[in-house]
Parts: sequence; structure tokens; C-alpha cells
Amino acid sequence: MLDRVRVPADLKNFSAEQLKQVAAELRAETVHAVSQTGGHLGASLGVVELTVAIHAVFDTPKDKLIWDVGHQAYPHKILTGRRDRIRTLRQGGGLSGFTRRSESEYDPFGAAHSSTSISAGLGMAVARDLLRKPGEKRGDQNVIAVIGDGAMSAGMAYEAMNNAGAMRSRLIVVLNDNDMSIAPPVGAMSSYLSRLISSRPFLSLREVMAKVARRFPAPLERAARRADEFARGMLTGGTLFEELGFYYVGPIDGHNMDHLLPLLRNLRDAEAGPPVLLHVVTQKGKGYAPAEAASDKYHAVAKFNVVTGAQNKAPPGPPTYTNVFAKALIAEAERDDRIVAVTAAMPSGTGLDAFAKRFPKRTFDVGIAEQHAVTFAAGLATEGIKPFVAIYSTFLQRAYDQVVHDVALQNLPVRFALDRAGLVGADGATHAGAYDIAYLGCIPQMVLMAPSDEVELAHMVATSAAFDDGPIAFRFPRGEGFGHAEVPARGTPIEIGRGRVLREGTTVALLSYGTRLEECLRAAEELAARGLSCTVADARFAKPLDTALVERLAREHEVLITLEEGSVCGFGGLVMQHLAWKGAFDSGLKFRPMCLPDTFIDHETPKAQYDAAGLSARSIVANALAALGDGRGAAIAPARA
Repeated sequence: MLDRVRVPADLKNFSAEQLKQVAAELRAETVHAVSQTGGHLGASLGVVELTVAIHAVFDTPKDKLIWDVGHQAYPHKILTGRRDRIRTLRQGGGLSGFTRRSESEYDPFGAAHSSTSISAGLGMAVARDLLRKPGEKRGDQNVIAVIGDGAMSAGMAYEAMNNAGAMRSRLIVVLNDNDMSIAPPVGAMSSYLSRLISSRPFLSLREVMAKVARRFPAPLERAARRADEFARGMLTGGTLFEELGFYYVGPIDGHNMDHLLPLLRNLRDAEAGPPVLLHVVTQKGKGYAPAEAASDKYHAVAKFNVVTGAQNKAPPGPPTYTNVFAKALIAEAERDDRIVAVTAAMPSGTGLDAFAKRFPKRTFDVGIAEQHAVTFAAGLATEGIKPFVAIYSTFLQRAYDQVVHDVALQNLPVRFALDRAGLVGADGATHAGAYDIAYLGCIPQMVLMAPSDEVELAHMVATSAAFDDGPIAFRFPRGEGFGHAEVPARGTPIEIGRGRVLREGTTVALLSYGTRLEECLRAAEELAARGLSCTVADARFAKPLDTALVERLAREHEVLITLEEGSVCGFGGLVMQHLAWKGAFDSGLKFRPMCLPDTFIDHETPKAQYDAAGLSARSIVANALAALGDGRGAAIAPARA
């Protein structure tokens, strides 16, 4: 049956039994594809029936279907003309692991961060209403936002619902509840009641009764409204959403096509009324036994064996930066009971699951709520607690105002551990930690560090634990370290604002901030082979800058090149500003800041991404030779693709 589906319109004439078969084949296809590429498996398996039902009932892409986060949209991609490319998922030049407007007309909104679907959907619904031509019916176009997999824990979702309820634009929100966090028991009676209260006669009757009630004296009108809400709240549990102005329907079994299809048709055909929230209960990993048994481990997977479920393990290598951070933090917490850890729904991704096992009462997972996480940590810091806030660099962007207003402005000693700094490979531009140096570097009071390897990371965790004079942040990349030296059981605090020199030279100075130091050392060897003496230094700090080191490098060398795994306006900009005020360029210094290009870099392997960004040893050598101007090389600009 799946072979007969090229686009969603092909589902229109299928019977319910045929759609069930499509769903079964779609689930198998998803499992097989992800086994070859890796990716987000559990959430996608949980929405297979829902995906088939929505595309069978609604008229996509005319009707707008928005997937929150986007990592649950693999079945959607298969049904929307991308099946022949699904095994390129997250590979260089292949399909994105998330929804993407430039990839398909069936992806009306790109999403890889959480909790944006209702806001975007409301915008589309309002635009539809503004652009409606005279005589067009209100229901000519539907907007459906599918939100779930934890995304309802973020405040933005409720801000959007509050606004949508007040505006009363026609919008359908499907709450994919895959962890039973909200749902009461689901069964035949619940499904029947949901179909009843979503039907056109019931909706029409309720609108009529509401108009009648408005003619009652005020006390009776309020009593009638409360009775209506109470009766349906007792049956469905949707009082919270009703208070936000939504008409609540559910909960229903999100894997039962016989329940989904008639209910979705009811919602499709409704022409009036407030926005609707349809509550469906699904099982993460549904239909694939290994994923059902361990939904956390199969949320995001490497390539795996379909039969056994065993994920392909990389050969043993150096410890990952995430594990080094976790162990270093545990070592500090063993000696200081004021140290606590805060994360925003990413305990395993940030390594804090290990910390939680050792210190369960000192670990706080606040859900997908980075804004709250930062201000919560600020409150802890006011009382002498030492909070470490572990958040991916790309996700901390959502809490920028709180970092500035609630932490830095009050000079509170909150420690920020920014995982996934730099380029992240298969997750692509949406998850790249490209901007934290720039967006934190402009904040007064903030101390910024970046380790050059896993040993330095352990030292920076110790430095942060010992620092009480204000906010401090350190960034580290995804993946393994270099394995050049054994990581100490406990790090040693570093002097704030002091870099180090690893190699002395006279002609070219390479000043690295972060893990590009390894490439700098390789470049220095190649320059030496060409007869050029090269100094290599590890800045360690972007703020406060080691100004003495920077000035010495500028004074004693013809060329100074800075390296960083961050965007423009970052570490290189801070160095450049300091040297400009010191008049270093007046003496003829040739300065070259090397950073990520001013563009978004697509998913690929990290090595390919950094090569494309022009941050390899080869690029360093070429830029140094070009700066010297002796004809021995040409500058290599970062790729623009």
C-alpha cells in the first residue's frame, strides 16, 4: 500500500483498513531508514497513525500542517514525496532531520527547537483570515499544529494558546501526549465522548446555548458557563485548556485509526467556534519493541540492527566532553554540598543524568523551559547555592534576556556549562552552537572560557566551582576529546583571564580559543617546514581577555591569527577591539580573525563542516602565507554553502 502513496492526496480514497496497512508499512519503513542513517526514532514511531490520519483527512499542503520540534516528522517526510530520499536523512546533501521550508511545500514552517508550532500556526491562521477574499468560507483552509514530546512544558506554548484563545482564530492544535503526563485513562467511552463533543451538532448546540446564556442575568450566565466547563472537564480533564480559550477534545487513543479518522473529519468540517485542542495519547517508539522498552535510549539513535535493536557502537576512544564535564562536576560536588545542577529537559544530553544518580536531591530538570532554568538558578545563587546550568549553546539563546537581566545585571554567580558548542554534524544549523561567544561576550560581568581539550575542561569546571564573583560560562563541543593526556579525577582552578603559550616562534602567532588548538599546532608544523617560525597560544578566556599575552603576540610577530569555533563578532572581535585601542595596527600588524562564516552550515560530518568553514590546518597555513604577502600562498575563504 505504501508504494501507492507518492503524495498525501493518494490517501484520500483509501478505506480505514487500507490506511491501517499504510501505517504498518510506514512504521516499518521508518525503522529501516533510521537504522541506516541514525536519527530521532522514538517520537516518529509514536505519530505514525496520527500522521497517516491527518494527511488522509486534511488537504495538505493547502491545509497547513506544522510539526513542533520537527524530529517527529520522519513519517510525514515519507508520505510527502520524500520517500526516495529518506535514507539520505541527516547525511551531507540529504534530507534534514527536521522540517524545513526549503525542502518541501509540505513543510510550511521549519522547526528544530521546541514549542514554536502554536505561535506559528496562529500566525498562519490570522494571515489566512486577513487574506480571505469576499465570499470565501471561513473553513476553506485549516491550520493544524502538532505539539508534544515534552514541548508543552515550555512557556511559549501557553503564551501562544492564551493569545489564540483570545483571538478566536480557527486553529487546530493536536497535543501528542506520549508520556501519559496529562491523560486520564483512554478507552472506548472516552473516544465516544470525544467524537460526540467534536461533532457539528454538538458544537452548534453549544454555540446556541452560549448565545442564550448571554441573555440571562449575569449571575445565571456565569453559572451556566461554569456548569458547561465543569461537565466537560469531569469527562475529559481539559479544564486548563478551556481556561486558555480552547475547545478541548479528548483524550483519545492516537494509535486507533477508527477513533482518529471520524474525529479529525469533525474538526475539519467545523466552520465556527474557538480554536480546538485535540488531545491524543501515543506511545513513544510504538510498534518497535526495542524502542518501546527504552524510549529514552531510542529518542535519538545511531545506526542500528533492525532485528536486534543493537545500536552501532564506535570503537573505544577518548572520553567525550559531556562525560568529562559530568565527572568533573561530580568531583566538585563531592567536596561542596552547595553545588547543584540545573538542566532544561536534557539530563542525558548534558551528562547530568550521571550527576542525578549521585545527587538526586541536588539535580533539577525544569523541563523545556530555559528561561525559567536561568532565573531559577539566579534565585538559587542569591542564597549562596552554587548552580551549574547545563544547556546546549543553541538552546541557551532562548533564555538570553534572563542571562542579561536576572543574572549578569545582578552579578550573580551562576555557572553556565554550554554543551554542543561549535558545529554539531548531522543535526545541522539549527543545533550548531555558533553564537554563544558573541551573545555572551557583549554582556558586562560575564567571564567566558573555552577548553582546548578534555583535560582543560576538567580544570574549567573546577575554576567555575571556585569562582564566586559573578556569572561564568564555559563552552565545549560534542563528541570525543583528543586522548593526549589522562583526565584528572578532579580539575585544578585556572587563574582567571590567563592564557598559555604552547609553542614559541617569531613570525606568525596563532591564538586559539577552544578546540581548534589542535589544528593550530598542525599548522605550525607545516609553517615550520616552510621555514616560518610560529607561536601557538591557547587563550582559554575570551573575557577577561589576557591582554598582556595578546599585546605580546601582536608586538613580536608580523601576523596574528585568531581561531574560534564561533560566529563573527566573537573572540576575534574582542581581540581586534583591544588591539585597535592599543594602536597595534598602526605599526603594520597583519591581523586575521578566523571564525565560522557568516552563513548557516548544513548537516554533514563535523570534519566536513569545519573544512567548509575554513577552520582546518590547511586553511590556517594558507591564510598565514597570504597575510605575509610573499607569494607563497593564497587566503582560503570559508565556504558559503
